[in-house]
Amino acid sequence: MDIYTRLNELGYELPAPAPKGGIYKPVKQVGSLLYVSGQGATEKGVPVICGKVGAERTIEEGQAAARLCTLNALSALHAYLGDLNRIRSVVKLLAFVASAPGFNAQPKVADGASRLLADLWGEEDGVGARSAIATNELPGNITCEIEFIFELKDEART
Repeated sequence: MDIYTRLNELGYELPAPAPKGGIYKPVKQVGSLLYVSGQGATEKGVPVICGKVGAERTIEEGQAAARLCTLNALSALHAYLGDLNRIRSVVKLLAFVASAPGFNAQPKVADGASRLLADLWGEEDGVGARSAIATNELPGNITCEIEFIFELKDEART
């Protein structure tokens, strides 16, 4: 299935790529792997979902932040590749969740990202390895930031 059609069916559209906030590459390709720099809960680089889960934010709001991180990652990948249909699978997510003291359900927050990717690529290719880490602060007071690794299709086997 076409990833753009699936995004539309799920009610999402790709945001504009976020402006760079430092000295880094939004996407770095090594062989068939695409490493996506940390993507935040921002729109056009402006924080939109802020605060700590377990204090100012609920788990559901944290999941919405994780989905926004994922959409920003897909936007960066689209800008780099020109076509998200070239992606074979999700390899790994590393989610950082701004957490209030005593909050320890970071994996539930990261599920917001994992569910979106599974809905796009299916359970086999859309679910990869994952870590979800608590942190006391994130840039711009965002609620979530996620790094991603994706695998490209072997163009000869498509």
